[in-house]
Amino acid sequence: MAVEEEGLRVFQSVKIKIGEAKNIPPYPGPNRMRDCYCTVNLDQEEVFRTKIVEKSLCPFYGEDFYCEIPRSFRHLSFYVFDREVFRRGSSIGKVAVKKEDLQKYHGKDTWFQLQPVSADSEVQGKVHLELRLSEVITDSGVINHKLATRVLECQGLPIVNGQCDPYAAVSLLGPSRSEAKKTKVKRKTNNPQFEEVFYFEVTRPLSYTKRQFDVEEEDVDKLALRVDLWNASNLKFGDEFLGGVRVPLRVLGQAGVHDAWYFLQPRENGGKSVKVEELGSLRLNIVYTEDHVFPSEHYTPLRDLLLHSANVEPVSASTANILGEVCREKQEAAIPLVRLFLHYGKIVPFISAIAHAEVNRTQDPNTIFRGNSLTSKCIDETMKLAGMHYLQVTLKPIIDEICTEHKSCEIDPVKLKESENLETNRENLRHYVDRIFNVITTSGVRCPTVMCDIFFSLRESAATRFQVDQDVRYTAVSSFIFLRFFAPAILSPNLFHLRPHHPDPATSRTLTLISKTIQTLGSLAKSKSANFKESYMAAFYDYFNEQKYADAVKNFLDLISTSGKWDQKSIETPIMLKEGFMIKRAQGRNRFGLKNFKKRWFRLTNHEFTYHRTKGEGALCSIPIENILAVERLEEESFKMKNMFQVIQPERALYIQANNCVEARDWIDILTKVSQCNRKRLSVYHPSAYLNGHWLCCKLSADAAPGCTPCTGSLPANIQLDVDGDRETERIYSLFSTYMTKLIKMQEACGSKSVYDGPEQEEYSTFVIDDPQETYKTLKQIVSAVQTLEQQHTKYKRDKFKKTKIGSQEHPIGDKSFQCYIRQQSESSTYSI
Repeated sequence: MAVEEEGLRVFQSVKIKIGEAKNIPPYPGPNRMRDCYCTVNLDQEEVFRTKIVEKSLCPFYGEDFYCEIPRSFRHLSFYVFDREVFRRGSSIGKVAVKKEDLQKYHGKDTWFQLQPVSADSEVQGKVHLELRLSEVITDSGVINHKLATRVLECQGLPIVNGQCDPYAAVSLLGPSRSEAKKTKVKRKTNNPQFEEVFYFEVTRPLSYTKRQFDVEEEDVDKLALRVDLWNASNLKFGDEFLGGVRVPLRVLGQAGVHDAWYFLQPRENGGKSVKVEELGSLRLNIVYTEDHVFPSEHYTPLRDLLLHSANVEPVSASTANILGEVCREKQEAAIPLVRLFLHYGKIVPFISAIAHAEVNRTQDPNTIFRGNSLTSKCIDETMKLAGMHYLQVTLKPIIDEICTEHKSCEIDPVKLKESENLETNRENLRHYVDRIFNVITTSGVRCPTVMCDIFFSLRESAATRFQVDQDVRYTAVSSFIFLRFFAPAILSPNLFHLRPHHPDPATSRTLTLISKTIQTLGSLAKSKSANFKESYMAAFYDYFNEQKYADAVKNFLDLISTSGKWDQKSIETPIMLKEGFMIKRAQGRNRFGLKNFKKRWFRLTNHEFTYHRTKGEGALCSIPIENILAVERLEEESFKMKNMFQVIQPERALYIQANNCVEARDWIDILTKVSQCNRKRLSVYHPSAYLNGHWLCCKLSADAAPGCTPCTGSLPANIQLDVDGDRETERIYSLFSTYMTKLIKMQEACGSKSVYDGPEQEEYSTFVIDDPQETYKTLKQIVSAVQTLEQQHTKYKRDKFKKTKIGSQEHPIGDKSFQCYIRQQSESSTYSI
């Protein structure tokens, strides 16, 4: 979800690999082991949770998480919990990385020390304050200074134990003061509007009775205002601290007025006195990306160069191929290239061109497409994007069954447990392999058209290049569909969205054995048993040394490499798109029925949206996709609940609360996409609920009144290929900008190759340059387009810096920005003089 900034869209995303934890402190009981899991949080809002690793002080997770970040945040946090009695979790420690520090750890495996979790340090949100210093003349003619402190509002306060009933405590601090005053408690809101004013006497005369004020006037610069936010709790432990700010009165300056937003901060010395090394550490790999996307016309020169790549002769001189040459990892280039070419319908000619060039450079048919080339990475990425739902419908049912049955399939005699029988295990494994092999080889009709077209091109190029080898037309395709698509999905189903988490060790071992066997069956190698280093695998494979398996593979490969033969739209099998628990409000089919909130299991396919009492039970309600007229956010004020959205139907709206902001955005996006082509989609809607006889947003009393707000912009109807072409071009620009020195070196290599026909210089040997003149021409155009965009970014940053007002709602004052604020105020006052 993009944030609009003066014609420019800003996207935030994060990709996280949660590796493992080590040296977790032992449980104080006799068992000493812990059942640990880890959560990912935006500030304090949990957006992801790993599986529980039982009975370990060094739990290995190996889980990946990616999300588009739909809101602003201050910290990306990771909490390690121990599941205790009654399956509740107690926190062991946390890692909190400030947003501005994320680039320090970009793409690096890093061990982070776990820090103590303290209620006093769990702070988020901001507060709006107005301070005004004024002179007051007393009855005796003495001039006193009084400070008027206005607490206007707060935004984004944390929710404690499911509730937030905040109030503010305001006190004036100094060498000898501590006066405290409180606002009223605001119930059931984490965005309270206080609008309360408090007065403090800043200077006091000599006649003041208390001995500590025996100076004529206190120095205002030594005083400070303290505002603490608290949650009014009914528990015996007292109110919970939500955060606070300390404002030195020197911010008042000569004007005597200060109006600003502040980030709430933790209390000083609020944490527990725990030695950091006692809590253990957590290994993470964090990739945080912020894309600043300009209007489409800014990308025209670079985009045109990229989309023309398939028509460049030779293709090695094309813009897309050059990106692959200069990037450190081919995968870096492949991801945005594939998404861009898919978006503009150019993926098949591009991959056909680079694959044809790679085949012509290959000398041995047995090594065709075996390297990590740009071709291989682009095809991998295309299969992940276009084939995800194909995987879902083909493999998910049997993978789910394997993960829930927990049948023993270990066939290595060394690893066999005493209670297990080798023959029984072999039979279990053979049964699973047979079933998976059959579902794969009978799934050709469901293979996406774009994948079939690419496989057709690979087959033709390989057969033309190696005419003597009759099997190369099969191995060219099988090296992708089996080796790089089905086998990895079986091995790591969580990475392909077939399972929510990494499987347990025993199931993971079963899937490894199945994946190895399927990979070998699909390879059509001449000597199958020689493919296995382990003798037990070679013996097991004898079960499958029958011609019927090879024939089934060839028939399947023939089917999926026939260009344009099958149309995905003709497939009527329901595809499960998303499922999970959420809270829904009763739809009130009876006009006077109780409209309460209940937790339900929701399930979305390409046919219907249903909810169930729990997973696996029959549907309590089914909404056909064609009945979804709009899917929009619901304003928090409707029910005082965050992360709510509405599924609008002809007769009523279904109000749903997701578990967090990321999940809410995902559900809204996929429901919108799957219903995008409905003929009766609404153009306007009500952003608030219909309660107490009227719409809260527009106050109209008729429940059938037309909406008062335009529906959000249309989204691509194709669920699989939801791509923003401008965003992908921006990412490609960023890569070219990062590797500009290699672009210049490649230009030098073209010059060297043109004038010197001897042995290639070592520093240029990494580049594939078939035509130096054509390549140099493309490089010159790339550098020009990148430099133009660089100028646009520089201008945007300069303009944004000039317009940034520290202390505004968008840029609150934080622990590091206070001095910047003082300097900014000083400069503006100097300028005005």
